[in-house]
Amino acid sequence: MVLGKPESLITHVGDRKGHDMRYAIDPTKIHNELGWLPETKFEDGIKKTIQWYLDNREWWETIISCEYQNYYEKMYSNR
Repeated sequence: MVLGKPESLITHVGDRKGHDMRYAIDPTKIHNELGWLPETKFEDGIKKTIQWYLDNREWWETIISCEYQNYYEKMYSNR
């Protein structure tokens, strides 16, 4: 929705065997021991993450273009 794309682009897949039915973080232990609590709600955090990727296209486009892999192969293949 943030990108203005239709929900029809989402492909739902079945759970894999042994898959946890729910991923949720319970910050109770870290709060009790360190006083930390999450500051960002998921909805806000995902929007910020999407915006970061939109603002930093050059970074991820380099990775998916294989230039990144070519660089590492060139620099480290003879080790």
